[in-house]
Amino acid sequence: MARHLITSALPYINGIKHLGNMVGSMLPADVYSRYMRQRGHEVLYICATDEHGTPAELAAKEQGLPVDTFCAQAHDAQKAVYDGFNLAFDHFGRSSSPQNVEITQHFARRLNENGFIEERSIRQVYSPADGRFLPDRYVEGTCPHCGYDKARGDQCENCTRVLDPTDLLDPRSAISGSTDLEVRETKHLFLLQSKLQHEVEEWVARHEEEWPHLAASIARKWLTEGLHDRSITRDLDWGVPVPADTWPELAAEGKVFYVWFDAPIEYIAATKEWADSAPEGETRDWKSWWYEADDTVRYTEFMAKDNVPFHTVMFPATQLGVREPWKKVDYVKAFNWLTYYGGKFSTSQKRGVFTDQALDVLPADYWRYFLIANAPESDDSSFTWEHFTATVNKDLADTLGNFVNRVLSFSKKRFGEEVPAGGEPGEAETRLGEEIAGLLAEYESQMEAKQFRKAAAALRALWSAGNSYLEEKAPWLEIKTDKDAAALTLRTAMNLIRLYAVVSEPLIPTAAAAMRQTFSLADDTASWVTAEEARALTSVPAGTPFTVPPVLFAKLTDDDLEAYKERFGGEPEPA
Repeated sequence: MARHLITSALPYINGIKHLGNMVGSMLPADVYSRYMRQRGHEVLYICATDEHGTPAELAAKEQGLPVDTFCAQAHDAQKAVYDGFNLAFDHFGRSSSPQNVEITQHFARRLNENGFIEERSIRQVYSPADGRFLPDRYVEGTCPHCGYDKARGDQCENCTRVLDPTDLLDPRSAISGSTDLEVRETKHLFLLQSKLQHEVEEWVARHEEEWPHLAASIARKWLTEGLHDRSITRDLDWGVPVPADTWPELAAEGKVFYVWFDAPIEYIAATKEWADSAPEGETRDWKSWWYEADDTVRYTEFMAKDNVPFHTVMFPATQLGVREPWKKVDYVKAFNWLTYYGGKFSTSQKRGVFTDQALDVLPADYWRYFLIANAPESDDSSFTWEHFTATVNKDLADTLGNFVNRVLSFSKKRFGEEVPAGGEPGEAETRLGEEIAGLLAEYESQMEAKQFRKAAAALRALWSAGNSYLEEKAPWLEIKTDKDAAALTLRTAMNLIRLYAVVSEPLIPTAAAAMRQTFSLADDTASWVTAEEARALTSVPAGTPFTVPPVLFAKLTDDDLEAYKERFGGEPEPA
């Protein structure tokens, strides 16, 4: 059985991420990782903060902190939010780690030895006041297209046009504000992607039929447009240094590798971090996950569509050029955008709901379920507070939460704190068992296919089947004429609750644990439910003690809805 390596897009260090970032990478990766572990697979889920690049330096400067201190604090702040969302990483690393420095420099040396790196002279903006060359984001000015006066040297955030620092009107240094800028010649390293185009095309061709259309089409578009040689170094104080043993002149000038060169390598480095941080007495073999692992590891990546080109084209080009058997991705699960009332979430403009704010409003399971049930897979999806509250109330509070509460409360009231015995299962229970087994198979199929909206729909159908059974049997009426019949209905329903506890864990782990802890089973170690167990619904025998848990999901009121809209806004900012 192949081992499963799972990664999600590295969240950038600059700021807490919004719900769109969560649903576009880390959350579905966590759901899939949890599911695969429950099915008995060996899984390694790796992620990390992406810490290099201009924005990190600028954010540190704004806060008056050394950049390494800023990144350490920001990493801890992000990790706390992800812990709050119950993301079960095996390791959540940092791209500024010594391991990433080591492996990134190794990749660069090997690419150079193989003739895929070239040193070139380019013209770049220089600030005498700052005594340094300015990377593109260190130059600000007025956009020549729309007149926005805070455009950056790489892109105008207002009109989204891609820019070069020399395009800006009235350019100034983002460090000192100086307008005394010059254009000087300097040297940088270029990755010769053009020489690797054919190899990348062949590699993509071997995988694209299996990938989702979104991932395959983006990769093919980039290849059709042609791979261009790309600068992989920058003039920054913070980053993976160019190794002095290979490029002494550039190292002496303080050049560091471009963040998009070292960030994908961090997946490998973070796995080494995981191994190096093993508890005393435990040995972890990081390299077996990445090196000569094509036959033993199944590698799945989760990311939003803006990251797809880097992981389907650019990083594979790097790996191919190294000429070493590093594991390349097998399956790229790409997502479209989650919008906020049809407009963009914006980190810089604080528009939309951010992950720390979400946890301040409601517990993680509310968000986990809603986001997966509305994952932007085939197209963009829109977050609205109206849709969120309706989903919570209908699916979580009414369909699941109310079922659990009324079954357990009614049984406790009429039969005490042990699962009642009742008579033998009849036709209704046989039909229910067949229905549950079929719905479980559908749920498993969609999870295996990484179709998350359909998987959530199948899970919801499992919950609904329990409600339909309860309405059909009506134990509150049965007990008036046939106490044993009512007991059988409640025992069957309690077995459904236990089944829901097991199979709902990937999406709503906290509620699943609460449901599972309801029953005092002596040896409840099962990680999944078989089709036979689903048909039988006998895993919780009569006489098992149980407790009634607190309300799993509170119903949201109209006042709640209005409060959320007042706090976060009920429509996007105008374009």
